[in-house]
This record gives sequence, C-alpha cells and structure tokens, in this order.
Amino acid sequence: MVLALIAAIWPRDATDPGPAANPGSTKSLEAFPGEQAEVPTEELAAAREKAALSPCPSGTETPRPSSVLAGVRVPCLSDGSDVDLGNATAGAMWVINFWAYWCAPCRKELPIFAEFDRVAGDRVNVLTVQGSDGAQNPFLSLNLLIDIGVDLPTVVDTDAAMAAALGVPRVYPSTVLVRADGSVAAVLPQVFASTDELIQAVNTHLGLTL
Repeated sequence: MVLALIAAIWPRDATDPGPAANPGSTKSLEAFPGEQAEVPTEELAAAREKAALSPCPSGTETPRPSSVLAGVRVPCLSDGSDVDLGNATAGAMWVINFWAYWCAPCRKELPIFAEFDRVAGDRVNVLTVQGSDGAQNPFLSLNLLIDIGVDLPTVVDTDAAMAAALGVPRVYPSTVLVRADGSVAAVLPQVFASTDELIQAVNTHLGLTL
C-alpha cells in the first residue's frame, strides 16, 4: 500500500505520459533530483535568451477590490524581474495555467495553451505559472519550455502565494479563469486534451464566444 501511494505521487519522467485516466500529477515533498543544483549565472542567462519567452504582464491600473491577486508579487521567468500581479492583471480576463517542469501531462498540455493564445488574440490573456513544486531551479523550467517550443509569458510561484490567492490545489496541471474584475470564475484541476476543449471551458466560464 505504501509503495503504491509513493508511485502515485512521485513525478514521472518527462517522456512518460502516464496513464490516460490520470487527471494530473502531484509531487512528493522530497526534492526532485537536480532541483537544488546551482546553475552558473551565465548558463541561466543563456537559457533565458534561448527560451525567448514573451514579456510578463505589467500595468499601472489599480486592481479592483474583488481582485484576488492584489498584493501578490512573483518573479518573471524570462528575466527574474518582479511582477505585481494585482496591477499586471487588472482590467482584463485571464487564463492562468499552473504547471511543473517534471509534470508529464503539463508537457503535453502547454502547447495547447500556446495555440489557444493565438486563437484568443487580445480577447483574453494567457499566463503560465511554474508552480512552487519545482520553483527552486528556474533553469529546469526554462529548459522544458525550450524543449517543447512554448514561449508564453511565465511567472514562478516561488512560495505558493499565487496558488493560495487563486485557490489552486496542489495538482499539476491546473487552470484558473479570472474575470476582468479580478475575481475567479473557475478553478479547473484537469488536463486539456485539445484547444477546442480549452476554448469551450473559457467560453462557458468567462462568457466569451471564441
């Protein structure tokens, strides 16, 4: 029984998609191999340059009282700069996807969010988040995005403050849909299998017709 439980929560190798019925992945509290490794500054800079991620959102608009992200600050994966999520997300609808570099379902799902971003245009914004499980080494997160060719704006939820504010469970991947007033429309701890499936969820919960 103990061995079965460990197998259920231990992160799979990125090349193993896992059983189709598995809605997502959770992670052991033990550090994943390589997570604590120190990466030379020049190697991290080279990875950021190669990933060429889109800039993280920024803004000066004051978040509304209903904004759950007001006061939450996280680092941007592309350059390490500080992002004030309350200001950065104010006044727009958001699709926010939480993932982890060791999560096999996330690897398969992230390109779907990249395609969705192209379809949605400026009607709704996409932000991806390296969750706190794996946030210790941004080099590993960057290399996942390089490997799968996804350059969406990405922040790092280093201390899980963003997940707590949005009410996201410790399941990867998880997606949150946020209204323009900053309130949460839906928390979806599931794996999206297609762009059409993601579009349907966004239309349903955010009242759009993409």
